[in-house]
Amino acid sequence: VYLLDEGDVRARCRAYREAFGDADVLYAAKAFLCRAMTHWVREEGLGLDVCSAGELELAVTAGFPADRIVLHGNAKSPDDLRAALRLGVGRIVIDSASEIARLAAAVPPGSRQKVLVRVVPGIAAGGHAKIRTGTDDQKFGLSIADGSARHAVARILGQPTLELVGLHCHLGSQITTDKPYLCAVRRLVGLMARIRDQHGVPLPELDLGGGYGIAYRPGEQALDVAALARKVRAELAEGCAAAGLPVPRLAVEPGRAIAGPAGVALYRVLAVKRTGTLTFVAVDGGMSDNPRPALYGVRYAPRLVGRRSTAGEARVTVVGRHCEAGDVLAADTPLPADVRPGDLLAVPVAGAYHLSMASGYNLVGRPPVVAVADGHARLLVRRESLDDFRGRDVGL
Repeated sequence: VYLLDEGDVRARCRAYREAFGDADVLYAAKAFLCRAMTHWVREEGLGLDVCSAGELELAVTAGFPADRIVLHGNAKSPDDLRAALRLGVGRIVIDSASEIARLAAAVPPGSRQKVLVRVVPGIAAGGHAKIRTGTDDQKFGLSIADGSARHAVARILGQPTLELVGLHCHLGSQITTDKPYLCAVRRLVGLMARIRDQHGVPLPELDLGGGYGIAYRPGEQALDVAALARKVRAELAEGCAAAGLPVPRLAVEPGRAIAGPAGVALYRVLAVKRTGTLTFVAVDGGMSDNPRPALYGVRYAPRLVGRRSTAGEARVTVVGRHCEAGDVLAADTPLPADVRPGDLLAVPVAGAYHLSMASGYNLVGRPPVVAVADGHARLLVRRESLDDFRGRDVGL
């Protein structure tokens, strides 16, 4: 089961609002989304960043204002774009040149859709190569270096149904220093100045994305958000003054940094196996509910909960129940030496990119999400059941 601390989520939303002042703070729904989460972030004054028609529909049908939503995606489907236009999404982020004409043709007659251009600033940042998105060798965005971004801007400005309101970039995930963001501000301000000089258009918005790093284990570094906000605002003001530009309205997109630390994954130990020098502690979940260790080599710090142990510490490998040797949740991690079947293990910092990336592997079923607040618990997302598996399988 996933436990999610509502008070912690709300406090982190407020911390971002306070740090960034009058900037737009958009919660990145890809980290974790459910109807309750949309209510929490809306009530705390945040907007929303979504990546599909599914995320968009869930948010809007839960009462989230569509005009406070930004739609992303490197390969938006026709359904994604139709849903965004039908529901009146606030911004659509253009990610490729081919998207421009398709979106422009889909906008209803007599209306205009506000768009941003996702720019690749050529900055390598992030905790792993698979989550670095600010360089020219990955699938997102339009490059500054090869002129793709400027070409896209020119094409958008020629489309009467599209209103270009700004630039967007996202450098990656798990970034723990402010230098990449400050470098991105400088490069995007430079591009905004060139757009102003070439087209006479000062763009009023700048979205710097998210990717703010958090600590998954004791001693790991996390990004100082308050310090980052001060430096980014100063860098933006200084750069715009030097270029003779009005300071654009800033937007940021925290996801993991809001949901991640607020979540705990709770597992039941099913088996303990000692082979040679290794001890494997197998639990009732694994890569189907948390693929991140297998994908990125992420490390967690499980804790024994529910009983006190006086045993000494042992180094163990916590593994899942799935049919993969790589189904490892935590390698070489300390747990009490008397850990046994039936014990409960809690994995902190499990609120982001767990359930949102969960799969149906081995038909184990996705776990439920339970919110805790003021000493009370309530079910937000029910456990996936055998009836769900049977109901989706309609052929024979």
